[in-house]
Amino acid sequence: MNKTVLITGASAGFGEACARKYADPHTRLILAARRLERLEALQQEIPGREIHLMQLDVRNRNAVAETLSSLPETFQEIDILINNAGLALGLELAHEADLDKWENMVDTNIKGLMYCTRQILPGMVRRGRGHIVNIGSVAGSTPYPGGNVYGATKAFVKQFSNNLRADLLGTPIRVTNIEPGLAETEFSVVRFAGDSKRAAEVYRGTQPLTAEDIAEIIYWVTGLPPHINVNSMEVMPVCQAWAPFAIHRQDT
Repeated sequence: MNKTVLITGASAGFGEACARKYADPHTRLILAARRLERLEALQQEIPGREIHLMQLDVRNRNAVAETLSSLPETFQEIDILINNAGLALGLELAHEADLDKWENMVDTNIKGLMYCTRQILPGMVRRGRGHIVNIGSVAGSTPYPGGNVYGATKAFVKQFSNNLRADLLGTPIRVTNIEPGLAETEFSVVRFAGDSKRAAEVYRGTQPLTAEDIAEIIYWVTGLPPHINVNSMEVMPVCQAWAPFAIHRQDT
């Protein structure tokens, strides 16, 4: 069965890996990202497919509405929405953090996800088919120093996904929240404002998840029989686990 798949943040990381994974003769791809040149280069690497490119900043509510409501006719009936656009900025403690970075994370990870979902979901319900895949994080459940607003935005993704399932009861629409742990993509380079040396230290001595690992999981989840809904899936590499509770001890 032919499917139409919309991937936000498709120019790198999980989004790019998903684009490559879903690229087959039976799938129409809509690839959205701010960096159009990256999407164009990706399109050249997966030729012969039905691909529609969109330069889109998901933080812009009007742009999301206008762009997604004016898709070419053959791309209008979206079967799978992968809300991948998101980012972490900085690792400062809350009392030292940059408020602009906080707002950027909220605008992208929360508002952008809301805008895209609200624009696409009515059509899915009307057609009686569809699957929304949100990209959360282990940070949405497990706090860590410096994770403050980033972790809070991913907690929103978790609860929003759960509430979507509650709202969609009685429809065949599926919703899944994928929650990766340590994964080596551009994530840390973006978090540390392009400091690749500092980003590399995050993964030193580990075998982290890859973008392809997550794309494989998303592809599997969306390919299950339509009566199965994977509500959420937390995925970490074997080298990662939950830390003990932190305790601050005063010198006596």
